Amino acid sequence: MRAVVQRVLEARVEVKGITIGSIGNGLLIYLGISVNDHVVDADYLVEKILGLRVFEDGNGKMNHSVMEQEKEILVVSQFTLYGDCRKGRRPSFTEAATPADAKILYEFFVDRCAVSSLVVKTGVFQEMMRVHSINDGPVTLLLDSGKSF
Repeated sequence: MRAVVQRVLEARVEVKGITIGSIGNGLLIYLGISVNDHVVDADYLVEKILGLRVFEDGNGKMNHSVMEQEKEILVVSQFTLYGDCRKGRRPSFTEAATPADAKILYEFFVDRCAVSSLVVKTGVFQEMMRVHSINDGPVTLLLDSGKSF
């Protein structure tokens, strides 16, 4: 399971011109799920993301987590995080989970984030979405439950 985590001042996701989810200051999470992922991968990423110290303290150091600061979270499904571009010019998505399998883990991930008592918003799974965000910093982190990077 892979996540691109961005610290944002605000973010929103639209489907067919309608805002489906929006947050203020917090984390925008693009989540990709592979054919090899299980619940343990989602648990690992949720714990890692909720505990990441990416928000600044009074000295300008990144010392606070989204939980400590009670920020918001926007989770957007992103199967293209498993696009393999090593051969040719068209990405291969053979490592991405099927939509049915991915949806189960995506919803599990979102539910686990919501247990944290933070405001958690989402896009719409398997829909064409437009994501608008104001990245803060910019701070953008790549996470992989297989710890390949």
